Amino acid sequence: MQFHLEKDELNLLADVLLEQDSRQYGELLSKVMSHDLRFDGCELMQTADLLAARRDQLKREIACTPDTASNADSHQKLALLERVLDRVNECCVMF
Repeated sequence: MQFHLEKDELNLLADVLLEQDSRQYGELLSKVMSHDLRFDGCELMQTADLLAARRDQLKREIACTPDTASNADSHQKLALLERVLDRVNECCVMF
């Protein structure tokens, strides 16, 4: 199934994938980098799991950080991450 992501959402997904083991997620990263978002069900589930784990990690970081400018950036990143995760989860349901 193919879905659409805005430029900032696509960049966030690429960043999350870049943080992962390239042997396991290299093909998925290649698709994202080439803007080919035709994912199969397994790839959608992997993406959802990665984004959910990153969201949880970011929430813990925010909770442990005092209110600063970087915390505001983290909140913006969290909102973007949740938006991407919602889109991926919608695709998982339709798949």
